[in-house]
Amino acid sequence: MMTLPKEPPRSPDAAPAHAGGLLALGFGANLLDTLGVGSFATTSVALRLGKLVDDTHIPGTLNVGHALPTMLEAALFLAMVPVDLLTMLSMIAAGGLGAWFGTGLVIGLPRRKIQRAMALALLVTATFIVLRQLQVFPSGGDAIGLSGASLLVGIAASLVIGSLTSLGIGNYAPTMAVTYLLGMNPRAVFPIMAASAALILPTAAIRFYKSGRFDRRTALSLTVGGIPGVLIAFFVIKELNVDLLRWLVVAVLFYTSALLYRASIATSE
Repeated sequence: MMTLPKEPPRSPDAAPAHAGGLLALGFGANLLDTLGVGSFATTSVALRLGKLVDDTHIPGTLNVGHALPTMLEAALFLAMVPVDLLTMLSMIAAGGLGAWFGTGLVIGLPRRKIQRAMALALLVTATFIVLRQLQVFPSGGDAIGLSGASLLVGIAASLVIGSLTSLGIGNYAPTMAVTYLLGMNPRAVFPIMAASAALILPTAAIRFYKSGRFDRRTALSLTVGGIPGVLIAFFVIKELNVDLLRWLVVAVLFYTSALLYRASIATSE
């Protein structure tokens, strides 16, 4: 019989959060995730600025909490949007493999290194969003799949992207960048992103769960609030102009990254 991991100690700076607020966070983050904004960036910022979770437990909380909503999101996109099966399966498998090994490394890192790694992760995420907003990346092509050298590049990129999710970098922005550069149709990219995340997050979540390096209450709230967020975004809202929101996310990501780096300087571990 499987036993629950021991509840990790809370940071002395961590503040108790109202359950309704955490549910709303899960709802909003996964609603935006389904619309293409991503859930990791918004959730990381909220947890760090609100001091809701110990810094060392933010990566695990993200992966555990968003795993089930992301799996639902993937199922919806796969049922509605055609995409090449070989491309999707190979990139998904590579992402899952990267997540497994990346998480194993993060679990053993001390607080200071996790804070600095997360600061860098947020900077990378912000950079990808800025490049996308400035249309540095091409708008994509007509292909619904990859082959040959392009497929190998996509697989290698997915391996790296999967490993980075263990630090809190969402897979949406970097996956968009790679697949658009390789000429894929933007609509066909969504099921690949969602399906990759649907394997990457649970794979990482398993290792974080076993290690106990996550906040159980927050992760559960993200899951419960996130599922209706996905459903409403997919079936009710469907499309939304989120350009202004992305710029706001970028600004807060840079600010939060600076806070994490400053905190790492003061950390003795």
